[in-house]
Amino acid sequence: MPHDRLRLLVVTNMWPSGPQPARGVFVRDQVRALRALDGVEVDVCVIDGVRRPWRYATAAARLPRRADGHDVVHVHYGLTGLAVLGLPRRLPVVLTVHGRDCHHPLVRRVTALVGRRAAAVVAVSDELARICPVRVDEVIPTGVNTGLFRAIPRTEAREQLGLPTDGRFVLFPADRARPEKRYELAQELVGAVPGLEVHALSGRPRHEVPLWINAADAVVVTSEREGYGLACVEALACDVPVLSTPVGVAPTILSGVEGTLCAPFDVDVWRAHLTKILESDDPRVEGRALAETHSVSASARRLLDVYRRVRAS
Repeated sequence: MPHDRLRLLVVTNMWPSGPQPARGVFVRDQVRALRALDGVEVDVCVIDGVRRPWRYATAAARLPRRADGHDVVHVHYGLTGLAVLGLPRRLPVVLTVHGRDCHHPLVRRVTALVGRRAAAVVAVSDELARICPVRVDEVIPTGVNTGLFRAIPRTEAREQLGLPTDGRFVLFPADRARPEKRYELAQELVGAVPGLEVHALSGRPRHEVPLWINAADAVVVTSEREGYGLACVEALACDVPVLSTPVGVAPTILSGVEGTLCAPFDVDVWRAHLTKILESDDPRVEGRALAETHSVSASARRLLDVYRRVRAS
């Protein structure tokens, strides 16, 4: 190893902000976990490219100077990788693909280009690795913050949120305006179960999310696609039942967890499962141990091994 200390530059177009407090929170949590490791220094370059594609070109012009003195550059999301294509070849690049960068036809082409420049490509789930346009070297989840997401008594969570303690509701853990999340299916499910309501996480501050999960009788993930599916793992970390379509990590992590469901959306099948869950006043599952295998700390340690390997090659 050239030296013991590793200097890392993370380049991402996903990072929480005032208007979008949940955007890229998993990248921020991963950065915090990396900074907690011995021998790692982490700098972050955030590119706000939403409806501003020229900012990738601006970042590309500035990045060589910004990256000077670092050992490894870790770029999140294929499109963001446009900014690293001009870096010196001697500087190793690690690319993590997250979902749309492998699905969207145009962005997928960019991902393929950046992937050929990368010394290592990481996918956040096995499903994503199978459809990635370049060879994936490692499958490493973004990771769940198990310190933040933990079981809280349902009554306590509802009282903190100002919710009725005797109501029944499921949580839709996404922005209901995003079409690929299919909020209308969650509404259809709730409409099939008398007395049940649905709450969506749209616009909720991050610190409230564990409370909303623990306050719910179940979390419903009706997505058409997920790169990873962090909401599913966050619910398991709180021991809260999950009903999910077979997307992202769900088929793997929900397998064998009694009380959860991973199946294509069928309102009759999902209603029957949810009705059984609602027989309990405080439905819970044993998901914490599995969620801990996907902790952000565990992911950070695995990434450090990747950084050291590409630095040494």
